[in-house]
Amino acid sequence: MTDVRIRAATPEDLDNVLAFWKVAAEGTSISDDRGGVERLVARDPEALILAMGVPPARAESRARGNRGELVGTVIAGFDGWRCHLYRLAVHPGHRRQGIASALLAAAEERFVTFGGRRADAMVLTRNEIAHRTWGAAGYGAEEQWRRWVKPLTE
Repeated sequence: MTDVRIRAATPEDLDNVLAFWKVAAEGTSISDDRGGVERLVARDPEALILAMGVPPARAESRARGNRGELVGTVIAGFDGWRCHLYRLAVHPGHRRQGIASALLAAAEERFVTFGGRRADAMVLTRNEIAHRTWGAAGYGAEEQWRRWVKPLTE
């Protein structure tokens, strides 16, 4: 792949994103359903960032409006105070091509425009591949913090 375009998700992308996460993301979330992702995009249309790849052989189809293949995602949420990153995922067949770096750069640029001063990321403890990715991007674990959660629905 030589061409990756970064863009915000649209409502038309959501089924594709959910299917993509089943292949490319580690673990699942209570919010990994159509309703959860619809609420995210409705509340903050720029928060779900996609990397769309177009192989060189398909350049002519891109000219005809083909939006490409979903190869990566990140959610860059800003609550008005803090910057939060979720669901950084790159398709296994497209890793180590700079896609995660491009997604994080777009997310960080978004945060800076809001006046954000620090971003945090949700990363599974057991996901060693993700630890290397986040570390290479300049993020570090803060071992003194622990996430506390309570499901609000059954």
